[in-house]
Amino acid sequence: MQVCEDTWSSGETVLVSGAAGAVGSLVGQIAKIKGCRVVGLAGTDEKVRWLKEIGFDEAINYKADSLRQQLAEATPRGVDCYFDNVGGEITELIRERMNLYGRIAVCGTTSNYNSKPILISDPQRDFVTKQLRQEGFVVYRWQHRWMEGIEQMAEWIKQGKLIAMDTVFEGFENAPKFLIGMLKGANIGKAVVKVH
Repeated sequence: MQVCEDTWSSGETVLVSGAAGAVGSLVGQIAKIKGCRVVGLAGTDEKVRWLKEIGFDEAINYKADSLRQQLAEATPRGVDCYFDNVGGEITELIRERMNLYGRIAVCGTTSNYNSKPILISDPQRDFVTKQLRQEGFVVYRWQHRWMEGIEQMAEWIKQGKLIAMDTVFEGFENAPKFLIGMLKGANIGKAVVKVH
């Protein structure tokens, strides 16, 4: 829970799957106390009604038709933090709704608990049991430190602490063939086409 709770900000959208369970219902209420907009997923209309009674802004019966559409309607500004108790296809749909720099706390894998056969290599389970953290990034997020990175890398190369390998392909006319080779792993390190 710390992954999301430490960074919840008033006005953010927090989505909780398994929201009518012991953990999910408390997480949603804590997010409300912190000033967040809270959306819960549950498996019956009765549970959906109860979630609204205890303060969830929106609640969705994930077993109803058009879950993707319901998620879009319930999270018009996307999802800032997802507290995941279920994994599986529901989590895949929710990831589509995640905002830039969104956070996911993985707490459970109920989508796998009753599957036949039980998925031995369920990556969601690894997130829970090993308490993993994963963060995506795009290089342009760090553009303000671009030159710092280039200068540090150049220094490490000069000092022999870092080895930069190039595979040089000869001739611009062969570039398409070299590109295909690179995509098949024909190079070591950076692929460069030398133009004569």
